[in-house]
Amino acid sequence: MQVSISGHHLDITPALREYVEEKLDKIFRHFDHLTSTHVILEVEKSRHKAEANINARKIRFHAAAEADDMYAAIDLMAGKLDRQVLKHKEKVNDHHAEAAGKS
Repeated sequence: MQVSISGHHLDITPALREYVEEKLDKIFRHFDHLTSTHVILEVEKSRHKAEANINARKIRFHAAAEADDMYAAIDLMAGKLDRQVLKHKEKVNDHHAEAAGKS
């Protein structure tokens, strides 16, 4: 899994990088077919933004979140991505189960 983290108006510290990777690790454990991830962390005045794009086979997941704290923004973004990935995984699994049952 390829993960790239960049910052706009923000230096990516090892602590931030580790925190983002820790949050994304949960998503990677839910779905095996993820190929690459790009995370952008941005600070504008007092708003902290976290945005991520995850590429998987034939699908792309995107989530963005804003908060007063960068760690809170990362948590919100990771939660949104996690829900999207789980929903997609359930949809794929249900589709295959229905097709097998009709044969």
